[in-house]
Parts: sequence; structure tokens; C-alpha cells
Amino acid sequence: MHPAYSVIIFTTFSGAGYGLLFLMGLFAAGQWIEPDRWFGFTGFFFAFTMIVSGLISSTYHLGHPERAWRALSQWKSSWLSREGVLAVAGFGPFALFAFGWVILESHDGAWRLFAILTVLFAVLTVYATSMIYATLRTIRAWFNPHTVRAYLAFAIWTGSIWFNLLTHLFDLHTPGIGFIVLASGILIWWFKRKYWMFLDGSPSWVSPNSATGLNDLGPVRLLDSPNTQENYIQQEMGFKIARKHAVKLRRWAFLTFFLIPYCLALMTVEAEAWLKIPAAILAVGFVMVGTMIERWLFFAEAKHTVMLYYGAEDS
Repeated sequence: MHPAYSVIIFTTFSGAGYGLLFLMGLFAAGQWIEPDRWFGFTGFFFAFTMIVSGLISSTYHLGHPERAWRALSQWKSSWLSREGVLAVAGFGPFALFAFGWVILESHDGAWRLFAILTVLFAVLTVYATSMIYATLRTIRAWFNPHTVRAYLAFAIWTGSIWFNLLTHLFDLHTPGIGFIVLASGILIWWFKRKYWMFLDGSPSWVSPNSATGLNDLGPVRLLDSPNTQENYIQQEMGFKIARKHAVKLRRWAFLTFFLIPYCLALMTVEAEAWLKIPAAILAVGFVMVGTMIERWLFFAEAKHTVMLYYGAEDS
């Protein structure tokens, strides 16, 4: 598939924003963090900015961005529509949760309910985003359980790196926050490793023989191209990346979205005080860049079954 930068930006930044909101809601609901006004303001500012900028970016992948609102009407059958509905509906409890924390410096009592709703809507919205891809049977790289797991894990991982930075900036860091960061790092490493192993080891979803029903007649190949020049389908669905480049980019992605941020996060737990904030800032920078590389690969390595019609050997 052709990697669309608008969708890469959307999934990276909105995922991090929802992950940050999830952790703020989780720690508020558990009463594990003080409702410091300026910490809350900064956290909600970054979370809302990343979510809104990601959602706006996603509309640029549409042929008519001005009609994006119409997608909300298909929520009964479309995960894209459900994602939009959840994103819009979630701003209600998000805003009330932010009001209680920032204005009233409180996240207990009635405000605790909005913290719980924030956690719920953050998880459901990221889940809906992942299901947009995980339900596409024509793309084997996406139609598998690893897609949903990786999307949810990336949201928590990137959100925890942001949360780690903000709690250090406002001197609110606790061992519990350090545990969440380290545990989510192990989770994303495990899920992404399993996904890449699946991608490399799973059999082709559809072959030219099975697509044509000619399994008993030997290898099937294209005799003549169906068109004389590349069309839109080939541009969008037939993007190819050389295996050697994919391996190299996987290594860079692994280093930048996991290994380097994980080591820097460890440093923020154990290092001297003057090193903690610089290390936390660097961890945020690396994890965002690494996640964008990973998302680029997520699209570039996916093969659409329709390309069998244009001579691809498998899908």
C-alpha cells in the first residue's frame, strides 16, 4: 500500500494523544497523582493538540476533505465512521475532566467519573482506528489480531513516554509511573516482534492459482497487462518496497521507537536529577520519530489482493 503521510501523522499523533489522556485518566481515577493545575493544563494541552492535529491531518487523505463530516453517518457499518463518532463524543468527558482538574484542581468525587469515561473513550477510539485496518480481508498484513494489539500498545507506549516527561517536569514522578513506562515498553516490543514474525512467516493469503480456481493446472501467470500505463489502483495498492530496505527500516524503527526511548526511560528512573528531564525529552523525540517510521512500514509492507490482477505473484 502507498504510505499516505497524512494518515501516518494521524495515527502517530492521535495515538500518542489518546495514550496520554488514558494515563491521565487512569492515574486520576485511581487517585495516584496530585491534581496539580499546571501539570493538568500542560498534559491536556499536549494531548488535545496531538489528537486534534492528527484528526485534521487525516482529512487530507480524503478526496473531498470538506465532506468528512458525512462519514459520521455510517456508524452502523463502518469502523471509520465509528472512530469519528467516538472521537467527537469523547471530547465531552475529556473537556469536563480537564475542567475539574485545571480549574477546580480536583479529580475526585463526581470528577472521577469523567476520568473513568476519558479512559474508556481513549481506548475505544484507538480500538476503532485499528479496526479500520484489521477488518480489511483483502490485506493479509492487516487482517490479523496483531494489528489491534499493536495499535493499542503503541498508544499506551507513546503516551507513557509523554506522561513520564510531564511528571518529571512538574516533580510528580512516582515509582508507579516508572513501572507503567517500563511495562508498556516490554509490551510494545513483544507485540511488534510477533507482528513482524507473522508478516515474514505467514503463508500468502491468496495466490494467482486460488484466485482463478486453476489450482490443478500448474503455475498461473499474467500473459498481458490489463492497461498500458500505471493507474490509480496500482499507485495506491501496488506500492513496493525492496526486502533489504524493509529490513533496514525495521532496524531503524526498532531502535527509535523502542530501544533508545526505553533506555532513556530507564535513565529517568535511576539517573541523577539533572539528567532526568533531558533524557525524558530525548525519549519523547525518539519515540515519535520511531513510531512514524513504523507506521510508514505498516503501510508500505502491506500487499493488496487486487494486485494479482496486475501480475503480482501473491498477496
